[in-house]
Amino acid sequence: MRRLLVVALALLLALAACGREPEAPVNAEDVMFVQMMVQHHRQGIELAALGASRAASPELRTLTAAVQATQQDEVEMMLRWLHAWGQPLTAPSGAHDHHGGMPETDATEIRALKRSRSFDRDLATLLISHQGDAVRMAGTELSGGANPEVKAWAERVRTSRDAQIEQLRGLLAR
Repeated sequence: MRRLLVVALALLLALAACGREPEAPVNAEDVMFVQMMVQHHRQGIELAALGASRAASPELRTLTAAVQATQQDEVEMMLRWLHAWGQPLTAPSGAHDHHGGMPETDATEIRALKRSRSFDRDLATLLISHQGDAVRMAGTELSGGANPEVKAWAERVRTSRDAQIEQLRGLLAR
């Protein structure tokens, strides 16, 4: 009887697994990238909100409004990933330093931008640097990440942020 129960339990477990797609792999690089990008995006959203409300250039206002909306959607997507993976929503303190030492757009730079007399130029310059950091972070994910969905998104980040940088450089050249 005991043997029959063991066989029945094994059969039930095998049937429960049938039809389920295997979960995509997730490694430490994926988790760190997403955790860091959440923080990076929040800084970007703050910069973009300033631009959407204060930029004199209509092109810069339009671009920053688009950045703000896109990055807010991306933050929500990344938080869903971290939740699904059972991972903390933020990286441990100091993890940024151990993961390539990517510089952040800090509160001092944002405060200085708020007081800037050359707001459009300073915003564009800061956004170029900020989006350049996103491109570098995406490259790290592409070289070391495991999750296909996260890697595909990292490629979109790299492509879209490179295009934004070129657009911002064009605005500065005027």
